[in-house]
Amino acid sequence: MPIVPPAKNPAVDATRTGTNGPPSRGVRSFVRRGGRIGPGQRRALAQLAPRFVLPFAARFLDLAAVFGRTAPTIVEIGFGMGAATAQIAAARPDIDFIGIEVHEAGVGALLKLIGEQKLANLRIVQDDAIEVLQRMIAPDSLAGLHIFFPDPWPKKRHHKRRLVQPSFVALVASRLAAGGYLHCATDWQPYAEQMLEVLAAEPLLVNTAADYAQRPAWRPPTKFEARGRALGHGVWDLLFRKR
Repeated sequence: MPIVPPAKNPAVDATRTGTNGPPSRGVRSFVRRGGRIGPGQRRALAQLAPRFVLPFAARFLDLAAVFGRTAPTIVEIGFGMGAATAQIAAARPDIDFIGIEVHEAGVGALLKLIGEQKLANLRIVQDDAIEVLQRMIAPDSLAGLHIFFPDPWPKKRHHKRRLVQPSFVALVASRLAAGGYLHCATDWQPYAEQMLEVLAAEPLLVNTAADYAQRPAWRPPTKFEARGRALGHGVWDLLFRKR
């Protein structure tokens, strides 16, 4: 049976209006869209979601209990169809990963890869990333956080929907351990410029480069990135560390 997105679960929604954290925000950086789910993705949802999808809860995760070990943990926000996420997790078995995605097709696709590649170091939360960070991720607990090719919301009237805003970056910084990193990538130059300005203004973070960073060897180019390069788009990586 396909998993139900937690945001549509009345019992879960009720926990978000209580006293266990700030209320849900009004402006979101994503739009929930229906999409076709293939039979392989549907099977993965039915068979693997109970083990690898963490339900939303208004309490901090016990990461050692989730993964059955103590290891550095990295969160990725908006993994799309999950190919790059699975590749990174497979190449770094000593690190645990949590991917956050709202779209069921993407969750099913990554679950399918988890099953095929037997990835024990990867879990998924299907929910709004800001609420997950607020409610489920403890302060000073993450070794890193990835945001690869978020929606640039190019129209000016939609800029308020962009994920990388000062309040969001402050939240991320609070969840990073000392020396932990925030790695963003985009192929939309105006968004890259906004990201650089916002990240540089966060007092808990310091840029690891003069401005934009070189793509680390461990970040594989995504299909989205390859498509952008084919259209003549540049790609900008930003890599900041917590002081």
